[in-house]
Formats: sequence, structure tokens, C-alpha cells
Amino acid sequence: MGPGPPAAGAGAPPRPLSLVARLSYAVGHFLNDLCASMWFTYLLLYLHSVRAYSSRGAGLLLLLGQVADGLCTPLVGFEVDRAAGRCARFGPRKAWHLVGTICVLLSFPFIFSPCLGCNATTPEWVALLYYGPFIVIFQFGWAATQIAHLSLIPELVTNDHEKVELTALRYAFTVVASITVYGAAWLLLHLQGSPHMGSTQDVYDQLGVQDVPVFRNLSLLVVGVGAVFSLLFHLGTREGRRRQVEEPDEHSPLLAPATARPLLLWKHWLREPAFYQVGSLYMSTRLIVNLSQTYMAMYLTYSLNLPKKFIATIPLVMYLSGFLSSFLLKPVNKCIGRNHSGAFVYGAMSFLDKVANGLAVMAIQSLHPCSSELCCKACVAFYHWVMVAVTGGVGVAATLALCSLLVWPVRLRSCELQAPPPHKSPKPAMGV
Repeated sequence: MGPGPPAAGAGAPPRPLSLVARLSYAVGHFLNDLCASMWFTYLLLYLHSVRAYSSRGAGLLLLLGQVADGLCTPLVGFEVDRAAGRCARFGPRKAWHLVGTICVLLSFPFIFSPCLGCNATTPEWVALLYYGPFIVIFQFGWAATQIAHLSLIPELVTNDHEKVELTALRYAFTVVASITVYGAAWLLLHLQGSPHMGSTQDVYDQLGVQDVPVFRNLSLLVVGVGAVFSLLFHLGTREGRRRQVEEPDEHSPLLAPATARPLLLWKHWLREPAFYQVGSLYMSTRLIVNLSQTYMAMYLTYSLNLPKKFIATIPLVMYLSGFLSSFLLKPVNKCIGRNHSGAFVYGAMSFLDKVANGLAVMAIQSLHPCSSELCCKACVAFYHWVMVAVTGGVGVAATLALCSLLVWPVRLRSCELQAPPPHKSPKPAMGV
């Protein structure tokens, strides 16, 4: 009797994700994106212009956050990869996502609220110590949510087309989050300044201690909206399980496909030149984005001397125009390709990004020319050169990193070294 039919579903490709499942995944990083937009755009401005802390003190808190995020990111990435097989009911990546979300929700509002128990005579270093633990908890939660969410992509889909689509949707919601933050900031600033007319209008056009409620309410709005979208993510996303190795039968191929490659561990990645090439390019491009976003509000306020409503409208216009780029990801990725491998790669690249950004901001803040006042005449030109020379210099570094990839293309040597030798059929024995 001949062999029976193959088992139902054996070898069948997984069904593509539904639209609801794709959208549910895409909103899983919305809370992080909301907080990141407010963190990079308004943290220095809030601490320096609203709370009247020194430029170095404000830069030190941002550096603390970036270093904490940079250290937590690879550690969380390693633990997320190692947690496969645990939390079988909830999913290891969704469990880490939930832990991170709770940390962000509980800590972020305190960063943009006045120091509890502090007054006008409280030393600055006391206030900095107060904000430090909240910043560390927030950055740990942010890193856990980011890595868990990114590493879910290869768990949910296996098709390259679907991976690119999920990435594009995720980026689209990143832009929507930034638009939401800047739109809400403009509305809160507009409502706060509208009742004050006449001679006091010029005073309320400038940032000051009277804007503390604006940033506090904005942070509460951010965590409130982000919590709703995080709930939608957990309700609509089901973490896929890796396929278990099946016992071979008469329908199984005798040889593994030629395209199969061994999985790279973290120690293999550290021996790859391509890992450092891509890391340099990623770090440089992220520095351009983060530094311009961090100092745009300071440039508008002190160099151009614009009313405070422009700290919301100008970034809003920038991100509205950038929203169109999310629709170009599919054809661009189709042309140039895409490579990542598990949570460790995401974590390591993010580590370079966060620490480099924190060190760059601290260096810039240390060069601030005004020591005894918020902004003297020298800081007008200072922020102008930060926006031109610093971001331009980093752009040159990014160009050099890109040229290195063109001269020495990405090639993973570890895969070639570990790949099994091609199968050779044994020679037939010679007769006696």
C-alpha cells in the first residue's frame, strides 16, 4: 500500500496577518513614540526655560536618561531573546512589553511636573536627584517596550513583504504620535495664552514658570492616550510561537534547503565588520534626527526670538511633511534590501544611538556661553551654530559611513564559516 496523504497543514505556509492584527501591532509602540517626541523636543526647554535650571543641569538629566536607556537596551534585548519558551500563556515578548509599559506610565508624568517638596530656596542638585530615579525607571520601561515590540516582527510574520509592511505601519504611527504631541502642545499653549490680552500678552508669549501646568497636562495627556493604544495592542496581538522541529517522515526532504543559514549568536555579531559599519551609519543618522529635534525649540525661542506657540507649530509642520516618507518604505526596501536578526541587533544599535546622543547633548550644554542667566546675547548665535555646524558635521560622518558600505558591502562571514559543507554522494566501492 502506498504512502498516505500528508498530514493536514503540513508544510503549508502561515496565513498572512489580518488588517486588524497588523494595526494592533503597529499601535504597540505608540506610547513610546509619544513620550520620545516630548522627551527630545521639550525636556531641555522645560528644565532650562520653565524650571530655570542651569544648562549643564538640564543636559546632565538628559545624559542620565540616554545612558540608562543605552545600558538597558542590550540587556533587555539579550533577556528577550533568552526568554523564548517561558511565559507560554502570555508570550515572553508581550510580557516584557507589558512590564515596560507600566514603568513608562508610572514615571513619565513626574519628569514634566514640579519637584514635590521643592521651593524657590531648594538647591538645584536636590531637584536633579529627585528627577533622576523617575528618568531611570522611564528609560528602562521605554527600552523594554521598544525591544519587545521590534523583536515581535519575525515572530508574527515570516514573509519579507509583510515584515516591510509592519515596519512601515509602525513608522506611520511614529509620525502620527509626533503630530499628536505637537498638536496638543499648540492647543494647550493657545488656551493658556488666549485670556491674557493687552500689556501682559508679550509676557505670556515667552516661556516661563507660568507654563508649568502646560507641560504637566501635556505629559498626562501623553500617558493617557498611550495607555489606550497599548491596551489595544495587547488585546489584538497574539504572539506567534516558533515552529518546533518536526520528526522526519517519508515526505520530508533528505537535505536542508541550500538557502538555510545557521542562526548568529550575539558573540558572532561582535566579530562581524558589517555590524560596526551599520552601527556607525545608524548612530550618525539618529544623531542628526535627535539633535535637530532636541535643539529646534531652543533655536526658535532664543535665536529667532519667536513666540512660544512656534515650539509646537514648526515641529508639527516638519512631521506633517515627513509623514509621506512612510509610504516610500516599501519600494525603497524592495530596492536596497533589509537585514536584522533578533532582539540583540536591535538592542546593540539602539545602545549606540542613545549613548552617543546623550554625550553629544552634554557636550553642547557644557559649551553654553551663558552661566548666570537663561540666555545672554551670546546664546543667540550659539543655538544657530548648533543647528548648522553640529548637525552638518554629523551628516558628513553619516555620509562617510554610507560610503564604507558601498566600498565594502555587508557580508556575514560567520554564516559562511558555520555553513555545513555541500553534500557529496559517496563514491561506489570498487569491485574485488
